[in-house]
Amino acid sequence: MLQMSQSVENYLKAIYDLERLGDAVQTGALAEALTVAPASVSGMVPRLVDAGLIQRGAYRGVRLTETGREAAVQVIRRHRILETYLTQVLGWGWDTVHEEAERLEHAASDRLIERMAEALDNPRYDPHGAPIPTVEGKIEQQELVPMSEVAVGGLGEVRLVSDDDPSRLRYVASLGFQVGARFEVLDVKPFDGPVTVRRLERDAAPQVIGFELAQSLLSLALRREVATC
Repeated sequence: MLQMSQSVENYLKAIYDLERLGDAVQTGALAEALTVAPASVSGMVPRLVDAGLIQRGAYRGVRLTETGREAAVQVIRRHRILETYLTQVLGWGWDTVHEEAERLEHAASDRLIERMAEALDNPRYDPHGAPIPTVEGKIEQQELVPMSEVAVGGLGEVRLVSDDDPSRLRYVASLGFQVGARFEVLDVKPFDGPVTVRRLERDAAPQVIGFELAQSLLSLALRREVATC
């Protein structure tokens, strides 16, 4: 039986993330996500198949089995609970917790994670807005759009910011667009041009956000009467 090691958990979590794109996960994409050589992936895949954690998909890609998906989701739960505990209880910045949680998620016991969750009053989201899976493995599905796709004159609320780049998180925070920030889109330049937005705060000035950054700020579209109440 394959031991649920740090390496195995990282593979399952990476496959889970890549599967959300809809297609079977290819070796090259998995190697890139894990920053390992394709040969390493080719060696691990048969072991995960034999353990019943993944199955071969179309065009030599792979998909998680139900068992593999359950295991991946539990790793994600540990990671997001740890990030939340580090920020809310220990006062770490949202730009510093991802790497620390990556290390701790493989060592923390389920008992410890659940004690942390109880101490946090069972939070629904991590510091970056990602939904925290329940103990039963359910994950809330959010209907979000990038800030860059909110129409001119439209209102939105930042709900999710990717945690894979600490410098980007620091920059987003400096602009005031952390999770929960509400904004109005004033202008969108064509051909992947910048987006001009204004936070819905008194005396807030318009700000120009680059297209790539605006794409990374996943937002919930708001009705005007909801945003201003």
